[in-house]
Amino acid sequence: MKSMEEMLAAAQKAAETIQTQMGEAQAKLDTIEVEGSAGGGLVKVRATARGRILGVAIDDSLMKVEEKQMVEDLVTAAFNDARDKADRRAATEMEGIQSGMGLPPGFNFPGMG
Repeated sequence: MKSMEEMLAAAQKAAETIQTQMGEAQAKLDTIEVEGSAGGGLVKVRATARGRILGVAIDDSLMKVEEKQMVEDLVTAAFNDARDKADRRAATEMEGIQSGMGLPPGFNFPGMG
């Protein structure tokens, strides 16, 4: 049987490895791009899988004062679409990382979920 010190050292090393892998996973999510859209593509929002907004594109046909409310609604919808896609992509990426570590699906790390 291992000594208590050896078991604690092994647990600490495992925790450090998981922390490193989770940091790498978070960095990877910031390099993956998703695009949300609304109004049949008239408004598009690009974001990272971590949810950082990279850009917004609004079709010229919407650039009319009388269309202001509709544009605002479409931008909101496109942001929400991008956020949903980012969340789904992040969940898929994290599941892959967790399964590679032998963790059960849906396991949440403190501060990561």
